[in-house]
Amino acid sequence: MRRRAEIRVASTLAAEPAAVGAWALSAEGINAELGPWFRMTVPRGLDDLDLQGLQPGPVGRSWLLLFGLLPIDYDEIGLVRIDPERGFLERSTMLSQRLWEHERTIVAGGAGTVVVDRVAWEPRLPLPGALLRPLFAATFRHRHRQLRRRFGGTPLPR
Repeated sequence: MRRRAEIRVASTLAAEPAAVGAWALSAEGINAELGPWFRMTVPRGLDDLDLQGLQPGPVGRSWLLLFGLLPIDYDEIGLVRIDPERGFLERSTMLSQRLWEHERTIVAGGAGTVVVDRVAWEPRLPLPGALLRPLFAATFRHRHRQLRRRFGGTPLPR
C-alpha cells in the first residue's frame, strides 16, 4: 500500500512576486486563502504568523480550525527554506499526517507571477495517501481561487 501522495496546483497572478510573497507569508494572507472553511492559529510565542521574518527550523504548533472555530488538526510547522520573493518549503508533522510537505514556488513570469503549490503527505493511519487527495486538491484549488480573486490571474493546467 502506497501511503505517500502528492498534488500540484498552479496559477498565474497579475502581481509582482514581492507582493504575492508578502501576502502569502502573512497570517492575514494564509487565513484569507483558507477562509471561510479553515483558519490557522499563530504558534505560541509568535505575535503573528508572519513567515517572512522567520529563519528555517521549527516554528511551533498551529491549530487548524474548521470554520475558524472547531480544532480539527494541528501542524508542527517546520521551515526548510524561506524566501519572500521565491517561496518556501515547509516540512512538518501533523496530528493526522506523519509527513506534511508544502512547497510554494513564486516566479516572475510574463505579465505577472506564477505560483505553484506542491503538497505531499503521508497519513499516520494505515491507509493510502490517495484517499485524501480529493480533500487536499479541493483545499489548494480554493486557495488559488482566493489568490486569483485578490491579485487577478488565471489557473494553470495541472
